[in-house]
Amino acid sequence: MYICDTTALDAALPALAAADAIAIDTEFMRERTYYARLCLVQVATPDDVYLIDAIALEGELGRLAPVLSAVKPLKVFHAGSQDIEILGRATGVTPAPVFDTQVAATLAGFPTQVGYAQLAKDLAGVTIDKGDTFSDWSVRPLSDNQLSYAAEDVRHLLGMYEKLRGRLEREGRLAWLAEDFERLADPATYEVDPLRQYLRVKRASSLDRRGLAVLREVAAWRETEAQRRDMPRRWLVSDESLVEIARRRPASIQALGAIRGVNERVASRQGAGLIEAVKRGEAVPEDGLPRLPKRAHVPRDAQPLADLLNAVVRVRAGEHGVAPTLLASRDDLERFASGEREGHPLTEGWRRTLVGAELEAILAGLMDVRVDDGRLTVVPSGRSGDGER
Repeated sequence: MYICDTTALDAALPALAAADAIAIDTEFMRERTYYARLCLVQVATPDDVYLIDAIALEGELGRLAPVLSAVKPLKVFHAGSQDIEILGRATGVTPAPVFDTQVAATLAGFPTQVGYAQLAKDLAGVTIDKGDTFSDWSVRPLSDNQLSYAAEDVRHLLGMYEKLRGRLEREGRLAWLAEDFERLADPATYEVDPLRQYLRVKRASSLDRRGLAVLREVAAWRETEAQRRDMPRRWLVSDESLVEIARRRPASIQALGAIRGVNERVASRQGAGLIEAVKRGEAVPEDGLPRLPKRAHVPRDAQPLADLLNAVVRVRAGEHGVAPTLLASRDDLERFASGEREGHPLTEGWRRTLVGAELEAILAGLMDVRVDDGRLTVVPSGRSGDGER
């Protein structure tokens, strides 16, 4: 059902609200704007697929808010973080509660970040044609091929959700996903702090602390200006130019224009804002100058310990049919072995249940790792085999 006016949208809402779960996807364009331009919203119930023309209904998508924010229906996405963020801006509410089939699939034995087409093939036995993935979704009218492609992106999603949910319930893993899904549905997940954007600027590490203070201010200016003008941040000033501005700290429009990558148009139109940002950076007190966060040095002794922990992680991952990297990366294990535990993924939630508590016991000397009949086992320390896993 193609929906391009408020009458049709309002008529569809009762069916969406009555469903226990709905599948949602979006098509959008972001190449020329700061904020994604929502073009199409696809919603599927067990009975129908609705293709909602977000361009024709611009300014009216708030009508979806009661459905998106209600406890029922459950909102099902695949790799849905961008969809959730975009719908939050378009409708005024962040969809909740949510279920993400890509996240769930990793706990059901599928590869990390498995694609929708592969998951549809494995779970639903259907082949999805992804030929229109890079279509220009802002052009109207949409072609029949585009509409068919868009519908297929949600048509099978509820069936895939049911199979994943059933598998995870049988294996006692469904509750493990609660924290991840709450984070996806939390509006704070999608908030942007302009004063932290300097941490993402390339070559920021080449600056001294005063330069970092200036970079923090000019990067924050770029972020807020890009938001205000709804244009890609790189169209205002590139990362390379921001670093050079922070290094030279120009005090005039003329000096700003002499910096490579800052053309005359930028200097004349945005120069005043940039110069003010430079001044704010230069005014930061010495004791308030920022530092780039540095990962604590991993002691040499921690690296062989991380190797040992990695062996246990791989065994447990194999037993539970999940990717080892889903449990812990090499960096995670090195930090864990060196004593960095606060806020560590292995000390919280299902990862702690699955393997984190066991790793803590190994490092505390309460459990031993050994090989029995060619198989790695973990047993209580000082015992021969009691409690073997």
